[in-house]
Amino acid sequence: MGMHHNAHIVWDWNGTLFHDNEAIIGATNAAFAELGLEPITLERYRALYCVPVPRFYERLIGRLPTDAEWEVMDEVFHRYYAEHRHGCGLTQGATELLAGWRSAGRSQSILSMYVHEELVPLVRGFGIEAHFIRVEGRVGPSGGSKAEHMVRHLKALDGVDPARTVVIGDAADDAVAARYVGARAVLYTGGSHGRDSLEEVGVPVVDTLEEAVAEAERLAA
Repeated sequence: MGMHHNAHIVWDWNGTLFHDNEAIIGATNAAFAELGLEPITLERYRALYCVPVPRFYERLIGRLPTDAEWEVMDEVFHRYYAEHRHGCGLTQGATELLAGWRSAGRSQSILSMYVHEELVPLVRGFGIEAHFIRVEGRVGPSGGSKAEHMVRHLKALDGVDPARTVVIGDAADDAVAARYVGARAVLYTGGSHGRDSLEEVGVPVVDTLEEAVAEAERLAA
């Protein structure tokens, strides 16, 4: 057990711990409707999603949105999502896995590109905040890469070794951010990406959070 004592997990939130696929696809289609675009299915979303988000929109509509279009779509997306996230819950088994990792003397944190001032009360509302040594969301404009956020996040975690850290997320960007700081990554198929696109990244890909935690324990050993 001592071998794993300093192992740390950085959890992604949306699509990983928080099962919000329905709110995400609804918000995406609400944003598309503002520009007169046809709605997309969850399957198509998962096949094409990427970051930064404007590039995802380029894949869908054949061009990058203009600055004005991006502002409109971004505002509509977040307004719709804020209204519908309340119907979403934690991913199956998340609460027990978080408690188990903490009770084993290991640390964990959340790093999300979701707005910080909305993320913190959402995590608190599920009664899981005490399991994390840090809960951090995005401050500032949306878009951009998670890698620079990961650098600041790990620097703020006193005593956490990147080499003993595993990022668990649902997007290729989570693996890129982990690699950027010298950490490992495990990608979960239940969120924004399908298995095919995740397997292209070259890190372990799993179908459940239970498998993700088991793989994180192995990687951090």
